[in-house]
Amino acid sequence: MKTFLMVTTAAICGATVAGAAGVERNAFNIEPLFEKGNYAEFSFRHVTPTVKGRDASLFGGLEFDDVANSFNSIGMAYKRDFGNGLSGAVILEQPFGADLNYPYPNPAAGEGSIALGGTEVTVKSTSLTGLLRYKMENNFGVHGGLRIDRAEGNVKLRGLAYGPVNGYDVDLDSDVGIGWVAGVSYEIPEYAARVSLTYNSAIKHSFDTTEKGPLVDPDGPGPYPALPLLNGDSKTKVKTPSSLALDFQTGIAADTLLFGQIRWTKWSEFKVDPENFTKVTGEGLVDLDNSTAVMLGVGRKFNENWAGSVAVNWESRDGELVSPLAPTSGKKGITLAAIYTRDNMKITTGINYTKLGDASPETSDDARAKTRNNELIGVGMKVGFTF
Repeated sequence: MKTFLMVTTAAICGATVAGAAGVERNAFNIEPLFEKGNYAEFSFRHVTPTVKGRDASLFGGLEFDDVANSFNSIGMAYKRDFGNGLSGAVILEQPFGADLNYPYPNPAAGEGSIALGGTEVTVKSTSLTGLLRYKMENNFGVHGGLRIDRAEGNVKLRGLAYGPVNGYDVDLDSDVGIGWVAGVSYEIPEYAARVSLTYNSAIKHSFDTTEKGPLVDPDGPGPYPALPLLNGDSKTKVKTPSSLALDFQTGIAADTLLFGQIRWTKWSEFKVDPENFTKVTGEGLVDLDNSTAVMLGVGRKFNENWAGSVAVNWESRDGELVSPLAPTSGKKGITLAAIYTRDNMKITTGINYTKLGDASPETSDDARAKTRNNELIGVGMKVGFTF
């Protein structure tokens, strides 16, 4: 039962593939640290989102789709048991990302977006986390370590909704930042029970930034000419959000496990404020609300080789008005997973369906479009070895 519960919880965390705030692709997962003995794993997931909507009537009300592109992500982990209650793990993952583009308008076909057509955002990140855990004889444990994150991004603003900054581009060159992780845990082995609380700090980045855009007339029609105020090179400071996660699991019947997670993420500290864009417009590119996500599931061992689980997940909304660069708000979904174990190998497969919340992309606090009835489907596989 103990081996089974470790496998099941890891399967759900690896297969739940939703994008908090339109940016998060993989919530930080410390499950490899709790695997028995020495352990290594490799995971892969493919996600196909469907994000579509309609321009506001001010811009003609054209329908658009294919805003979000499909993506793949990989992960790896290695855990080693040093003995005397001490263990360590190294975890490689791709926590944040975005790949959005609004289709250009095609009025003859009645499709595309006049308000936002041509707007694009690309974000890539890879993180490497090193953790140590010490388990005491009274079943309490402490864990912590460092997290290194490499990120880069590119944004293009297009469409009539952006007014005088229609045509603005910004490149955020690759940068590496360092954060930290700390947590505590408590286990009751005879009940297959464990609870852990983990804090993941914000990571500060300072991106070399290149901005360019249309000429801006600082006084409107008047004696002063339009100037290239959006153009220039600078540094942009960005924090990836901190988070606090409570994970729990317990046996509720023979070969049956209840598990879940409650996670709070401080998205309000994730701001992207390029220098020239902020000077011209008075605001940044991204402004998000803090979020709470909940996952609850049940797993069952069917025989010595097979186990399965089902979990539901929910995340709070970010309000009706959202950035066009993160055009949905909140989510709810379900994940099914199957685990096959043979000798020292575990193969986990999972599928996730998530309903993405409706929202209204805005500029200048006015809705420019509506996104409705959106979803994503993710499939994943994880192969783990104990040795």
